Amino acid sequence: MPAKPFIFICGADDFIVARAARERFDELANAAGADEFAREIVNGCANNVGEVETAVNRFREALQTVPMFGGKRVVWFKDVNFLADTVTGRAEGTLSQVEAMQELLAKNNPAEVDIVVSASPIDRRRSFGKWCEAHGDYLLTGGGEGGSVEAAAGVILAEADAIGAKLGEGAVEMLLAKVGANTRLLTEEVRKLANYAGDGEITEAHVIELTPNVAEGDFFESAERFFAGDLRGTLDALQRHFFTGGDARPVLASLQNRNRILIQARVLIDSGDLRAPSERYGFDKAAWANAAERYAQHFGGDKEKSAYQIFTQNQWYAGKLVSAGRLAPLRRLIDNQQEFLRAFEEIIQRPNDQETVLRDMAVRCLGA
Repeated sequence: MPAKPFIFICGADDFIVARAARERFDELANAAGADEFAREIVNGCANNVGEVETAVNRFREALQTVPMFGGKRVVWFKDVNFLADTVTGRAEGTLSQVEAMQELLAKNNPAEVDIVVSASPIDRRRSFGKWCEAHGDYLLTGGGEGGSVEAAAGVILAEADAIGAKLGEGAVEMLLAKVGANTRLLTEEVRKLANYAGDGEITEAHVIELTPNVAEGDFFESAERFFAGDLRGTLDALQRHFFTGGDARPVLASLQNRNRILIQARVLIDSGDLRAPSERYGFDKAAWANAAERYAQHFGGDKEKSAYQIFTQNQWYAGKLVSAGRLAPLRRLIDNQQEFLRAFEEIIQRPNDQETVLRDMAVRCLGA
């Protein structure tokens, strides 16, 4: 079967797309024995029609350049971003340049030049993407929508599989909770944790101990220990936080936000609208959707992610918060919120005693 005239790699996540394209580019260059003069990378990132024209012209020049010492050339048209559904992507001038780019790809002789094109994001409804899929070596990578929890979980599993790492129960969920859907950080964390675990599996405890809390500024460790009812663990987490120069207010905000979600979950579970979630699967999806529709009027139709509206949270993540520890009675959760408010007022009055204020608050909430 004759070689396709080009390789086209696309997806919603630019980091995953670029990494896959880099691997293919290096493979082709090594297979062709291409030296540095026979390899060329052209930047396809463009913010306006003028830059699109410049990028396509450079790509054309790269394809037409004759290797200094003969042999095959390998060209990577990298980070192409003008194929998306954007103002620049929809412009008439851009569409004209895309047609010119398609013509270059169609006429390429893979015996003389290997081409890799990486594009993110891309509007797959357009004819160019469909043409690439039909005529090129096409790869859609990353899975799902960029930034989604499901896509990020897929990245973690794929990275672990690629390096031969084993993930223990709860490790994926904990990584997502601490890092969020940042694929670049997730892949680096998987590699770091795999090095630490060695031949063993990456456990949830490894993630808690070694992975920084970067997801939306959520100070995860203190909140995790607090809502698990672990007084000693909470005090130790607070000590570590303040030892590194941390401030009390973001910790309080994290506690308040989670407590708000738990109050809503407690009410919905007590009313029978939701069943207590399993730690692995979270809330039942059908029951979650029904409850969201039933109570939508009380939230004013707000879709913005907020701790004030449980149904703006990811269904799995909300279930994880509830199932991570014992869900306290509603009275205790309301008392927690009052204690958080009291601690905030004390911090204003005693700004130099922030650690003491939070430790006292933890004892009042969990000591009983």
